[in-house]
Amino acid sequence: MKKAIFFATMMLLMVGLKLNAQDIRPFKQGDRIVFEGNSITHGGHYHSYVWLYYMTHFPGRRIEIMNAGIGGDVAGGMYKRLDSDVFSKKPTVIFLTFGMNDAGYYEFLKPDARELADKNVEKSYNDYLKIEKRLQAYPSARKIIMSSPPFDETAKLQSPVFPGKNAAMLRIADFQEASAKKNGWGFIDLNRPMTAINEREQKEDSVFTLQGQGRIHPDDDGHLVMAYLILKKQGLAGKDVANVAIDAAGNKINRSDNCKITGLRATPSSVQFDYLANSLPFPIDTLVRGWGEIKAQSNALRYIPFMKEFDNERLSVSGLTGDKYLLKMDGEKIGTWSGTELAEGINLAEQRNTPEYRQALAIMVLNENRWDIEKKLRDYYWMEYSFFQDKGMLFRDDQAALDTAMEASRTNIFVRGNIQAYIEGHYKSVREAWMAEMKLLVDKIYAINKPAVHHVEILAVSDGK
Repeated sequence: MKKAIFFATMMLLMVGLKLNAQDIRPFKQGDRIVFEGNSITHGGHYHSYVWLYYMTHFPGRRIEIMNAGIGGDVAGGMYKRLDSDVFSKKPTVIFLTFGMNDAGYYEFLKPDARELADKNVEKSYNDYLKIEKRLQAYPSARKIIMSSPPFDETAKLQSPVFPGKNAAMLRIADFQEASAKKNGWGFIDLNRPMTAINEREQKEDSVFTLQGQGRIHPDDDGHLVMAYLILKKQGLAGKDVANVAIDAAGNKINRSDNCKITGLRATPSSVQFDYLANSLPFPIDTLVRGWGEIKAQSNALRYIPFMKEFDNERLSVSGLTGDKYLLKMDGEKIGTWSGTELAEGINLAEQRNTPEYRQALAIMVLNENRWDIEKKLRDYYWMEYSFFQDKGMLFRDDQAALDTAMEASRTNIFVRGNIQAYIEGHYKSVREAWMAEMKLLVDKIYAINKPAVHHVEILAVSDGK
């Protein structure tokens, strides 16, 4: 009877979902954004990539994005730490994502898999209702619910497959979306779009996955896809870094979107001007970062139109009569293009040697340093919420707690994986130092992320040069 009532309630919640939950407004100056989730948030990059986009595209709009992920967590655990791990950060925007662990794992290999999945989904729903009530009573923050990224059941990998797991996760996504619609909150579906990419790419490469070799945790490329879906839901696609169109024959500016062009001197054989963009390009990382990752962020450019939609610094010059032209910025060679290519337009954000791209790369490195520290802090919090909380030792941080953790690390691989962060972080002064260091890095980022004026030259060259 209880189960029948649960699924009847679910059906009622789904009525009217022909309309999507409201779109997500972009972050504004001073926003404090918290992402609460499981290990995909705890050790993941997607929220860091979202912040990097804002650091570069909106250099004068300072925000703060905070990680509140705990590896292995489910809705029930997230409810328990709302006060100490989310509301304590005084957020103006809260992102909540769960579902991967809630659906279960090895239950899907048992004969009564469907019944076990029903129980898991129902428990997740009931725990979420408690979260929903608390979020309703916290009016000072906008709320956005995100489905979990998918569990990839179709990639030809060595890791175990749990048939039906992702279908159970989609049922969780359905009640998440229904709740968001009912409350007027935002909703972002990560599962279906990422599954579509997996299935499309697997037609050519059967081992392809955005979900990593364990079918669960996205690699860096998958995290850029997640950031892309979040930014797209915020309506930021098509917001160019800059868009410049010059008529060389007419010595005039036809277009200067999100930038300022001054001192134009143009002829069919040469063009010069001073260029001040309002944004910086988003720097694409070619290194593999994070634990267990094997694919770099840059791989995602093969699967999503990120450069076209979110990293377009377009320069087009019409009226040129030569065959080949050299582009220089601040006296340094950037590259050569034909007159036809320049007339069609080039994306300066694809050139990693421009002065504004090098400026953006420094921001990326500082942001990665911040991410490393925050990841260590989240490892410490994993020990608190996933190990000490159920022992009645939450935030004790005394010698007895340290001894308990050290003893457990002998046999518990998860404790062993986080013990070093706890050894360091159980000292309050150390955690305060980590927080201070992160603030210094963010202060530095917002001090150096302002675009500068650059002198642009486009010069005709002969084939011999």
